Amino acid sequence: MLVEFVKSAAVTLLVTVDPPGLAPIFLGVTAGMVASDRRQVAWRASAIGFAILAVFGFIGDAVLTALGISLAAFRIAGGLLLFTIAFEMVFELRAKRKSSTVETAITQDHIRNVAAFPLAIPLIAGPGAITAMILLAGRAEADPTRIGALLAIACVVCLLCWATFMAAERVSGLLGVTGNIVLTRLLGLVLAALAVQFVIDGVAAVGAAR
Repeated sequence: MLVEFVKSAAVTLLVTVDPPGLAPIFLGVTAGMVASDRRQVAWRASAIGFAILAVFGFIGDAVLTALGISLAAFRIAGGLLLFTIAFEMVFELRAKRKSSTVETAITQDHIRNVAAFPLAIPLIAGPGAITAMILLAGRAEADPTRIGALLAIACVVCLLCWATFMAAERVSGLLGVTGNIVLTRLLGLVLAALAVQFVIDGVAAVGAAR
């Protein structure tokens, strides 16, 4: 059903991208920028992130077909990848990896291209989000309504990222250290369950094909 697909897509993308979790990282990579520059970075990062997710939502399945990879196999692999991200979230490993990525980006690019890297890639449109888009597009089964709904959800998630960037200082202060830890772990548990479901769907599809 369309409603179930929309719910699944919304939860998967929201948990994978984790807009609230990007607030402290945004503050870190835009440190020293004036308000106008921060607004420009926030808008560009969100727009680039959406463009990347939309592209993979449209052509991801075609790329898999060209490579000879079945959607069932990608569901299993994608589910395992999402599970590793969930594992990192639960045990606070993801935040450390993101911080390391940010520090490298600041050293190499001197904050000139932070909208594209690391904000758009890999923090918004990272491996997990891209994988989720391809898997969800496969679930849509070329249904224009579902594809449109998926793109709309991706757009909303990226708009939430933009809103989070714009209110980064307030969000980070509101959640606090404890709030960020609790939220991240809860979202990690939800993502782990979704990842397992992707693997189950993939295994079931392989069994049905035989």
